[in-house]
Amino acid sequence: MTEQVVRAAGCVLWRTAGAEVELALVHRPKYDDWSWPKGKLKPGEDPLQGAVREVLEETGMHCVPGAALPTARYVATGRPKVVHYWEARATVGSFEPNREVDEVLWLLPDAARERLTHEWDRPLVDAFLAVRREG
Repeated sequence: MTEQVVRAAGCVLWRTAGAEVELALVHRPKYDDWSWPKGKLKPGEDPLQGAVREVLEETGMHCVPGAALPTARYVATGRPKVVHYWEARATVGSFEPNREVDEVLWLLPDAARERLTHEWDRPLVDAFLAVRREG
């Protein structure tokens, strides 16, 4: 029997702070890690719609998605996982701690890269910065 791939989606959520760009990281107490806002897709859910839904659920922020970023592939809790990502500008909203996420940090890109717990999340900082330079 082949293992079912876990399908997920998320965003590199960003905002401007003066001349700087800040990226949002979420802390998940269940795993005690810092990562991008993301989550499992519902059956039949479009990945981009799922990414926007997960950003709102985990950060309380509405967002405007932009360019697609590289898809992450890794093994989590013994199962293969595929996570589709987009860069997304935060618009309105406010964070309230919830069952899945107890803290959101807005960090400059270099600080976000350092804070991310998992190695597979770090290349998304550079991918985001490349998109920003291009567009």
